[in-house]
Amino acid sequence: MRNLKEVPVGKTAKVVKIHGEGAVRRRIMDMGITKGVEIHVRKVAPLGDPMEITVRGYELSLRKADAESIEVE
Repeated sequence: MRNLKEVPVGKTAKVVKIHGEGAVRRRIMDMGITKGVEIHVRKVAPLGDPMEITVRGYELSLRKADAESIEVE
């Protein structure tokens, strides 16, 4: 398995698991990133942080540290 940070720009991945605990995990889930949802990586900032994704029909910016805690296939 790999994390969301490793998905190349223009590709889509399916969420398998969200690692982490407490407030960080809850915040990610509140953004609509839950198990089974598909995430499309739209673009990544020049220095790699943040990355812009499309999830459930809307655009979202996600920090690299948060993307590492999202396991995808």
